[in-house]
Amino acid sequence: MRITRLTLRDFRRYRELEIPLSPGLTIVHGPNEAGKTTIQRAIELALTRKVTSGGADIEGLRSWDAAEDARPVISLAFEIEDEERGLRSGTLEKAFRGAKGTVRLEVDGETITDPTLADQALAELTGIPSEAFFRSTASVRHQELADLDRDEAALRDRLQASISGADRGTSLARRKLERALYDLNTKGAKNPGRLKTAEDTVEQARLAVEQGELALAQLERDRDTLAGARERRAETDASLAERRSLLEKARQAERLSTERINARERFERYRQAVAVHEELTALHASHPSANPLPVLEQIVTRLRGLDIQIRELKAVLSGEIEVSFEVPPEPTWRPLSRLAIGFVLMGLLVAGVTIVGRQIGIFNVGTAPAMLGGAAAGIGFILAFVAWWLRRSDRVQAELRDVEIDRRLRGRSEMELELRQAEADTAQQLAGLSLEDLTAVEALLTSEQDHVGRIDRLSGQLQGLVGKEPADSLASQRDASALEVEQKTHALDALGPIAKESRARERLEVEVRDLEGRLERARDDEANARARVEANGVDAEQVAGHSERLDGWREQLAALQRKARVYDRTLKEIETAEQATMTTATRFLERQMVGDIDRITGGRYRRVAVDDKTLDLRLHAPEKGDWVDVRSLSQGTLDLVYLAARLGLVRLVTGDRRPPLIFDDPFITLDDERAKRALELLREISRDFQVIYLTTSDRYHAAADAVVALAGPTEIDDAPIKPIAAGVAHG
Repeated sequence: MRITRLTLRDFRRYRELEIPLSPGLTIVHGPNEAGKTTIQRAIELALTRKVTSGGADIEGLRSWDAAEDARPVISLAFEIEDEERGLRSGTLEKAFRGAKGTVRLEVDGETITDPTLADQALAELTGIPSEAFFRSTASVRHQELADLDRDEAALRDRLQASISGADRGTSLARRKLERALYDLNTKGAKNPGRLKTAEDTVEQARLAVEQGELALAQLERDRDTLAGARERRAETDASLAERRSLLEKARQAERLSTERINARERFERYRQAVAVHEELTALHASHPSANPLPVLEQIVTRLRGLDIQIRELKAVLSGEIEVSFEVPPEPTWRPLSRLAIGFVLMGLLVAGVTIVGRQIGIFNVGTAPAMLGGAAAGIGFILAFVAWWLRRSDRVQAELRDVEIDRRLRGRSEMELELRQAEADTAQQLAGLSLEDLTAVEALLTSEQDHVGRIDRLSGQLQGLVGKEPADSLASQRDASALEVEQKTHALDALGPIAKESRARERLEVEVRDLEGRLERARDDEANARARVEANGVDAEQVAGHSERLDGWREQLAALQRKARVYDRTLKEIETAEQATMTTATRFLERQMVGDIDRITGGRYRRVAVDDKTLDLRLHAPEKGDWVDVRSLSQGTLDLVYLAARLGLVRLVTGDRRPPLIFDDPFITLDDERAKRALELLREISRDFQVIYLTTSDRYHAAADAVVALAGPTEIDDAPIKPIAAGVAHG
C-alpha cells in the first residue's frame, strides 16, 4: 500500500490539513511542534485503530480550538500494486467518535462501512495486524529504536508470527508457564524436592524428560482406552435401548393382559346380568297367584284362624256342657302362714329377752339363745314366703276355674252361630282364591313364596353384578366388553412373542437394571479416559483447568504433581517450537542486516549474529577480531543496528504486502557520512516500500522524491506577566 494523500480534520494542532505523499521517498520537513509526530500518529491510527475505540488517548487527539462536538477525522487516498491485478486505488476515511465512530473504505469498487470488516480488510492490504505490531516494525520513532531490544517478548512474537502466520503470543504463554512452575515449586513445601528445574543435576533433568515422554505415551494409551470405552458405551447403550423397548412392550403386554382379564370379567358379569334380567322379566310375568304375596299371606293367615276356630267350635259342640259345684278344700297356705308367724314371734321374743337381760345385767347366758332366736325368726320368714307363694297359686287356679265355668255356661246357640259365620267366611275366602280348601291355599302360598324368593334372589344377584345400573344398558355394556376383549387380544397379538412369554417383564427389568449399571460403569470409564486425554493436552492453561476440574476432589499433592508434569512438558514443547522458529527468523535477519550494516558503515561491520535464545545482537569487531555486544558500541552504531533489524523484520513479516514505512528522524545520531549511506539505503527500500521520513533537517531533501514542508507554530503568549502572590507561590 502506498498513500498518495493524507487529510486531517480536527486532529491535534490541525483543524484541517491535506498533504500529498510520494509513492517513493517523501521527506516531511518542519521545525519542532510543526506536527510531524501528529502525521505519523494519524497514519498509525488510520491503518490500525478501530474507529469505535474510545479512551483518553482518542479524546486527547481533538484540536484544542475545535468545537465541543468536533472529533478527529482522518482520510487517506492510496494505491495498491498487485502483480496479478495491476495498480489499484482506494480511499479510507475514519471519524473517531467513540461508539458512534464511522469508517468508509472504498477499494476495487467495493465500499465497506463496518468497522470490524474495514480493519480486517486494511490488515489484509498492509500486512499489519495491530497497532502495536506497526509501531514495533514499520513505524519508527528515533527515541524508540531500542524498544526492540528492551521488549524481547515483542520481537519473539513478531518473529514467531512471521514463520507461523499468526501472532500466538508464545512469550506470554511461556511466562505464564514459567510463573506457574515457579509457583508450584515455591508452594511445594508439602513435597520438597518434587519439582526441581534446570539447576538440578543431569540425572534429575533426564528423569524429567523421561517423565514427559511417558506422559506422551500415556496420552496415546489413554486415547486407545477412550476409543474402547466409547465403543463399549455405545454397544451397551444400544443394548439398553433395545431391552428398554422390549421392556416397554412387556409392560404394555402385561397391561393389555390385565385389561383383557378385566374386560372378560366385565363381559361375564354383564352376560350373567343380561341372563338374570331376562329370567327376572319372565318371573315377573308368571306369578302363581294373581294376588301379591303380602295379600295372599294375610288371606292364608285369616283362613288358618278360621280353620282353628271352626275345629274348636265343632269340638265343643260335639259334647254336653258339664258344670261341677264341688266345695274346694281349705287352702294349704293358711296353716303354713300361721306356723311362720309363730316361728317369727318366738324367735324375736327369745332374741329380744336375751339381749335385754344381758344389757341390764339380770343374767348372762351368752350368745347362743340370741342366735337360736334369730334362726327361728329366719325360719319363720322363709315359711311366710312359701305360704305367700302358695296363696298366689291358689288364686290363679281359682280364676281359671271361673273362666272355664263361664265358657261352659255360654249358650250353645252362640257357638253354633259363630261356627256358621266362620264357615261362611272360609267359603268366601276360598271362592275369592278359586280354591277348594286350605291345603290348596297353603300350596298356592308356598308356590308364590318360592316364586317371590326366586325373584328376590335374582334381583340381589343382579344388583351384585351391576349395582344400580339401568337394565336397558346391560346388553350394550356386554357387547362393549366383548369388543374390548377382542381389541385387547388383537393388540397382544400385534406385540409379538414377548406378549406370550410368561414373566417377561420381570426378566427384562432385571436385564435393564444390569445394563443400566453396565452403562453407568461404561460412562464412568469413558469419562475417566476422556479426562486423562484432556488432561494430557498441549495447552498448559487448558490442561491446568482440566486438572483442576478433574482432580478437584483429589488430594492437593496429586493435583500439583500432575500440573507440574504437564507444565514442564508444554514449556519444553513451546521452547522447542520457538527455538526452531527463532533459528529460521534470526538467520533471515542476519542475512538482511549484514548487507544494510555493511553498506551504512562503509564495510566496517560485515558480520552480524543474532542469538537464537536471548535475541542479543552482536557484531564482529575488526579491531578485536571477535564478536561484541552492540550495546557496548556507540549510540549511533546502536541505533544503526536496530534500524537495520527493524527493516529486516519488516521484510520478513510482511511477505508480499507493502505497508508504508514511517521514520521519525532515526538518523539523528549518525554522522554525515553514515547518514548519507543510510539515506541511500532508504532510497533503495522506497522502490518496494513507500517511505515517509519525518525530520527537522534539510540535509535529506536532495534524495527525496517529494518534500512536504510544515510550518511551525506562530502564536506567542503576549499577555503581561503578573507577579505571583507569595502565598500562592508557596502554597
